[in-house]
Amino acid sequence: MEQNNGVRGQIIGNISDLYKIKYNSGYINCKARGIFKKDNLKPLVGDNVIFDPENEIITELLPRKNELVRPPICNIDQALIVMSVEEPKLDFYLLDKMISIISYNNINVIICFTKLDLLDQSKEDEINEYIKYYKKIGYKVVINNQLEEVYKLLKNKITAITGQSGVGKSSLLNRLDKNLNLKTAEISHALGRGKHTTRHVELIEIGDCLIADTPGFSSLDFYNMNKEDIRNSMIEFTEYMDDCKYRDCFHLKEDGCKIKELVSKGIILSSRYSNYKKFIQEEEDANGKDIRFRTIKKQ
Repeated sequence: MEQNNGVRGQIIGNISDLYKIKYNSGYINCKARGIFKKDNLKPLVGDNVIFDPENEIITELLPRKNELVRPPICNIDQALIVMSVEEPKLDFYLLDKMISIISYNNINVIICFTKLDLLDQSKEDEINEYIKYYKKIGYKVVINNQLEEVYKLLKNKITAITGQSGVGKSSLLNRLDKNLNLKTAEISHALGRGKHTTRHVELIEIGDCLIADTPGFSSLDFYNMNKEDIRNSMIEFTEYMDDCKYRDCFHLKEDGCKIKELVSKGIILSSRYSNYKKFIQEEEDANGKDIRFRTIKKQ
């Protein structure tokens, strides 16, 4: 597509100062205009750009909707949070923390549970109740053996895949594309996480999907969010906010709080509420730390 005397494409890889761009006619490697450095701009994997195919130069960076610092990547559409129910055991604190931070940063959330085959029937029934709850409050939830459904959710999107080591991220990618046949270490290398690939960032292509590995989500804290942001990231709270006695209720020690009432009645999941209280405390303890995630919020 021609635009501004150039061609539009998207950066899907970067090694040093060379950018791999995907566009209608295929792929091309380009360098960036020197003026970007002068203006303190740096193209990122995920950037939509205008480039000059004859001179193999990126001439314009188009506006970003969000931006990650680690790994340096932008324009993420959604995050696939992969959580195992066993080995390692399901960590609802980590799950809710990643959901809250990712949602705040203008990125849609998909939750994928793995290793349900390791559970006995009673534990599986319990997990299914949690799955129903997360679906009820508005999140997309899949099981790792629902490959067709997973692929539909990832198709034509840039997806950040995140989760603890050992939860089955690499196995899921291999099952989505049997031609990958990559081990965890090889996937890490392909996505720029190897020991000697700190300057290499790439989106891995699986059919019509672009996948970015973002381990940093699991270690992010709330210091780039204030208390209001954390409260508002709990999406089931927002439905009942107007029913609280106080307009700016934080659902902690206030009387006449609708949220606390719904928790006591089992309508709001008690683990979610307990994690919310921990999040607020974590934000209060996080002063003076560096921000690792930067975003452009929706208007």
